[in-house]
Amino acid sequence: MNEIFFDKEKETMKRRDIEALQLERLKWTVNRCYDKVPYYKEIMDKAGVKPSHIQKLSDISLLPLLSKADMRENYPFKLFASPTEEIVEIHASSGTTGKPVVGAYTRNDLDAWSECMARIIAASGVTREDIAQISFGYGLFTGAFGLHYGLQKVGCMVVPISSGNSAKQLMLMEDFGVTVLIATPSYGVYLSELAKDKGISDHLKLRVGLFGSEVCTPEMRDQIEENIGIIVTDNYGLTEIGGPGVSGECLERDGLHINEDYYLCEIIDPDTCEPLPEGETGEVVVTPLWKEAFPIFRYRTKDLATITYEPCRCGRTSARMTKVMGRTDDMMIIKGVNVFPSQIESVLFTKPHIGPHYQLILRKKNFMDTLEVQVELIDSSLLERYRELDALQNDIRGSLKSVLGLDCKVTLVPPRTIQRFEGKAKRIIDKRNEEQA
Repeated sequence: MNEIFFDKEKETMKRRDIEALQLERLKWTVNRCYDKVPYYKEIMDKAGVKPSHIQKLSDISLLPLLSKADMRENYPFKLFASPTEEIVEIHASSGTTGKPVVGAYTRNDLDAWSECMARIIAASGVTREDIAQISFGYGLFTGAFGLHYGLQKVGCMVVPISSGNSAKQLMLMEDFGVTVLIATPSYGVYLSELAKDKGISDHLKLRVGLFGSEVCTPEMRDQIEENIGIIVTDNYGLTEIGGPGVSGECLERDGLHINEDYYLCEIIDPDTCEPLPEGETGEVVVTPLWKEAFPIFRYRTKDLATITYEPCRCGRTSARMTKVMGRTDDMMIIKGVNVFPSQIESVLFTKPHIGPHYQLILRKKNFMDTLEVQVELIDSSLLERYRELDALQNDIRGSLKSVLGLDCKVTLVPPRTIQRFEGKAKRIIDKRNEEQA
């Protein structure tokens, strides 16, 4: 495959050179945290760790782990290492479950962020000849701005439409000749479904999709590609560690290339916090190596993945992480069984007659948690063909039981009855504290 690089020299570094640069930048980051942010000095002193103790990459395990709770404890600006006059931009998480995490950027931070994003964008096949439509919501959310800056650095035309107004989204795609779509996977599914329903899929010039902000399962990717004929790539990041730009897929789509000169990634056992060897699934822990305004080390993402250090067929030598397999905080424990939404989605997307929209309803019955999977039909007439409807319902229920090791209720609902989302989809509705058995 004739792969595209944004900076081939940096993206094909030898492993020893990558690790030497990582160590240099890790030392800089730890010193900056310790010297500039009182909270980091406090927790490092409590752990008995000084910046001088970091002499090799494995010494990162000496540092304490940080969580979103730590970020919120220091809301809004207590973790900033740069004075206000050097900070040129602020972003923040949604804060739907409490105070948001606030991130800051100096001019150098924005340049580094743009570089990371440009590499990921180029790896997906995007060039300066493309026209890219960003259907992420603009605002404090990092996703839209991260992609925006990276696309501009690559040199292609950017259409910053933001999310929502889906009819206008499709109109501009068609009228402007848009070739690249930027969105959450769930909104990408919805737009592709709408384009297919309106009969304009063949009129669009879309060829590449860059999706992030939530898990994009292979089945979801296949649905989008089938609807509008594009190549979908995935990219990864979080507000707490600078936004998107940690990693992204090349056209081989054999894992997400980590920008290792800007991020040091670990995989740990989420229960024991012990590091896991290459190839084992665990929680992703990330240390950004470039942040001036908002440095952080060993951030627990709660995302589950594996990492490999084998060079990719594309020629890049950076480590690759798998797509996120689930999150430790969206894992549901039903009757003692660990269940992830991505497992359910992988089953639903293989079944005929149902659409890509579903919801998971948690209830309590006789003091036990129960799970109901609600999924939309494509054709409402099936609701009147009871034998076929019953067969489909039983087929889905049986497949879910095989994959999950759990019997759950399956409810097939009419088309367009499950809420659509322009940003991250809310799949889980927890009614366990609202309903009595």
